[in-house]
Amino acid sequence: MRIRDLIDKVSKPFFSLEFFPPSEDAQLPTFFSTVEQLKSMAPLFVSVTYGAGGRRQRDTLAVAGELARRGLTCMPHLTCVGAEPEGITHFLGKLRQTGVDNVLALRGDPPVGQEYPTTGRFRHAGDLVAFIRDRMPDMGIGVAAYPAPHPESASFAEDREYTAQKIRAGADFAISQLFFDVREYEDLVASLRIRGIQTPVIPGILPIQSFDSLRRVLSLCGANIPGKLYLELEQARDQGGEEALREAGLAFAVRQIRRLLDVGAPGIHLYTLNKSELCLRIAAEANL
Repeated sequence: MRIRDLIDKVSKPFFSLEFFPPSEDAQLPTFFSTVEQLKSMAPLFVSVTYGAGGRRQRDTLAVAGELARRGLTCMPHLTCVGAEPEGITHFLGKLRQTGVDNVLALRGDPPVGQEYPTTGRFRHAGDLVAFIRDRMPDMGIGVAAYPAPHPESASFAEDREYTAQKIRAGADFAISQLFFDVREYEDLVASLRIRGIQTPVIPGILPIQSFDSLRRVLSLCGANIPGKLYLELEQARDQGGEEALREAGLAFAVRQIRRLLDVGAPGIHLYTLNKSELCLRIAAEANL
């Protein structure tokens, strides 16, 4: 079933979850044990990430197929940078064979050491959305949205228009990149509504676990952190160490989720880091 249909039918806010394929086969039993524990959250759907340049396409296919077999509505990521139409069509066909009816259409990053191609069929995520919608009209398609502008965007307005173009190309819904200021999410949604787009936008939440992980994430996605939150985390670490910092990060995530639901978010997309305890605590404390 298409995820948009599930969103339209659900009567209350939901959780959805993002996983990444384990890097080694030996880690698969632990990974699927985590998945089974998180099924108690009754996620509306789950997503599975895709390596830069499609390096882990096989892993994504295998994990997505197994999650579908376990009764979860699964949405693998699909990046298009450097891809050819035949390869995209082949991947989509494989997904349908495993019972997967949804995909998150992304431009993606080129392999390490390579530049973004300036020619080719797929230069932007919108190109991929239009291609999928043309080739497989009944496929569910999600796209990424940025509460703070993408690092390559010149302005908020330019970034908002890129998001609108992706949705107009045929996307069913959007999932936001992580952010720490709910006002940015509100502005993103309002900008789409002004453009006449009523597509659901699901906010993505990643609890802060350490300053190292925070710096890495901020450098990759262009998000920013409010100074007040940074000081709060710094104070927690100085007084109680890394564990206190993690607790402060989790508490902030819970407050953020409650605020997002108050302003009308249809649900919450949790970046799980493949950790069940963290997500279960968030679910319990957010009382979603």
